[in-house]
Amino acid sequence: MTQSDLTLTELKQGWHQTPTAFICNTCHAAFATDEVFAANDKFYPADQMIRRHVRAEHPHRVTDLINDDSKYNTLTAKQRELLEAFHSGLKDADIAKQNQVAAATVRHQKFTFREKAKQARLYLAIYDNVFDHPNAPEDQLLAIPEQPGSLDDRFIITQSEYHQSLQRYLTTSGVGIQLKRWPKKQKAVVALLSRIVQEIPRDQHFTEAEITAILKPIFADYAILRRSLIEYGYLDRTADGTDYWRVNTRS
Repeated sequence: MTQSDLTLTELKQGWHQTPTAFICNTCHAAFATDEVFAANDKFYPADQMIRRHVRAEHPHRVTDLINDDSKYNTLTAKQRELLEAFHSGLKDADIAKQNQVAAATVRHQKFTFREKAKQARLYLAIYDNVFDHPNAPEDQLLAIPEQPGSLDDRFIITQSEYHQSLQRYLTTSGVGIQLKRWPKKQKAVVALLSRIVQEIPRDQHFTEAEITAILKPIFADYAILRRSLIEYGYLDRTADGTDYWRVNTRS
């Protein structure tokens, strides 16, 4: 799961929860919800163990978050430097001295950060109330994996277009979904990949043979399925191709 998939609370605390485990945002260490873990001659449930893990293994996670290299982090180098200084607990006067500016300039930047946070909270409240509810507009866009650069028309797919593609190209039987034929239009390919990837469990790792076993019943040319899922960001894998996992989508 990438940073852009996480909620504000999950980003702040450094971990997220799935139906079966508590997972570290940084290293993806997982603690099964139905297990108890030993540490320092004591036993801890998974929700306590993930907190201990984050504190012990990732003491610099806030700095890492400030310097996240995704396209969603629009902070300048100077802003990142200032945020790290604020987080460290330095006084405004000391930060000003380090940066050879007036203390008033540092205080103004702190005010600017606070105003941006207020704007962001209002935007999130508006967005959630407009789109994240049962009566959301029918033309709500399909959630897709993060893509490099700006999105082109291939990835701008409404829920209506998504369901039309599924009806046209997929059949459902007692053994699961099957792809009738490979579509010519790229938008249809993206729509189908969004459905096909749902057959692959989240937060698990697979060998190439295991991925093939999932995809082969769906389409005879399972190689193009696997390749496309990777190219469009629905699956990721290690450089040597020995380990595959599903990438969560964003809206």
